[in-house]
Amino acid sequence: MATSIRESAMNYLARREHSRLELAHKLALKDFDKAEISKALDRLVADGLLSDARFAESFVNARIQRGKGPVKIQLELKQRGVEDAIIRQYLNAPEVDWCEQACRVRCKRFGEDMPSEYQQRMRQMRFLQQRGFTHEQISRALNPE
Repeated sequence: MATSIRESAMNYLARREHSRLELAHKLALKDFDKAEISKALDRLVADGLLSDARFAESFVNARIQRGKGPVKIQLELKQRGVEDAIIRQYLNAPEVDWCEQACRVRCKRFGEDMPSEYQQRMRQMRFLQQRGFTHEQISRALNPE
């Protein structure tokens, strides 16, 4: 039974990185025993095949490419069972400039021109907020001085 759990887990990991919680959930849906799943996942972690840190790095990079902000990414990582320390490590990485990211996302959606009317400004602020950017990042994106 443990071999088939490992094989199933390896098939999932071959497609993309998974968090431990995600992988445990997917394996539980296949009616594997929870204790056996835990043992198999422990072995995968020990073998270096399953890593929440590697998953978080991949996930953050993918979400940045989709124009998501740190608030939304943090929430999604927490839902996938990633520890706060790992989340902070990748969201606070020096190569990520969230204000610049907010500016890029705003320009891609609304163009280079800054909003002149209050309604347009509020619309752009709501858009960036829904994408998961902080108030400070949104303010800098709309006031690039």
